[in-house]
Amino acid sequence: MKEMVINGIRVRPGQSLNIEIAIARLPTHTLIDLPVFIRSSNIPGPTVLISGGVHGDEINGIVTVKRMLEENIFEPIKGTLIFIPLVNVYGFLSNSRTFPDGRDLNRSFPGNNKGSLASQIAQILTREIIPQIDYGIDFHTGGRMLSNHPQIRVDFKDKKGLKLAEVFGANFTVNSAHIDKSFRKEAFKNDKHILVFEGGESMRLDDHVIQEGIAGTGRLLKHLEMIEGDYPVTKTRKIEESSWVRAKVSGIFNSSVSLGEEVKKGQMLAKISDPYGQVKVPVKASASGYIIGINNLPVVNAGDALVHIGKSQMEENLQTQ
Repeated sequence: MKEMVINGIRVRPGQSLNIEIAIARLPTHTLIDLPVFIRSSNIPGPTVLISGGVHGDEINGIVTVKRMLEENIFEPIKGTLIFIPLVNVYGFLSNSRTFPDGRDLNRSFPGNNKGSLASQIAQILTREIIPQIDYGIDFHTGGRMLSNHPQIRVDFKDKKGLKLAEVFGANFTVNSAHIDKSFRKEAFKNDKHILVFEGGESMRLDDHVIQEGIAGTGRLLKHLEMIEGDYPVTKTRKIEESSWVRAKVSGIFNSSVSLGEEVKKGQMLAKISDPYGQVKVPVKASASGYIIGINNLPVVNAGDALVHIGKSQMEENLQTQ
């Protein structure tokens, strides 16, 4: 493997190291560390980052990476795996997506060691982690009361990233441009390719989503010849563009569709009613496609995002031929 130094600690081929990077202290003066777990082979190969908890309330991703570690699911026969199960310790402690000052770590890159707390941690990742890796998988979930069907988000213009997404084999591969100041974009600027996995909702555990994340990671690592084992190839459905169906009125939202379901333009997706049963307003699909995200909140306001429909241009072209 190539020489690797993280937080001043040299990692030798074949080593398994747990490194704790000191971040800051809580108001109680309790020290907060960023634990980094390294599992390397004696044989040179790629270095892959597997991370969760960039948003502290996205517990599904944290548990996905934790399970890989505690069950020793992936033992590299070539290259190096870097596991960071929980990046945003502060958000995790407060059941929050963000830091105490409301800043989003995933909008704080490349960071600044004299900036906000989020900026300081972004700077640690930019300085200590991004230079070491070739590829990465960053595990996320939907928001509060918002579930995402298992999906990989990648910029389709990034051909290497798109190939990796196809190998991962999530239910959907969604075209998602790089967002300014995000972890993924900062890595891409340094010619590193990070896939973003989305599945489930924040503050909820979904074992199916966790298993899908682990299986996709296995397929990717097997493709990179980093692990042994049987990880059958699966097909992913490419989503070139997507849009939200929003509430036209406020009321009680009752969905009649499920995640992953195919829908047609004009199809009934849900109803919004008042609390007294006097008014019922239908919610219809604005386009044909697949349900890749859905709002689980029963009480909604006009303008709220309700159903996320992903559209596959390739399938639309086949239907019109």
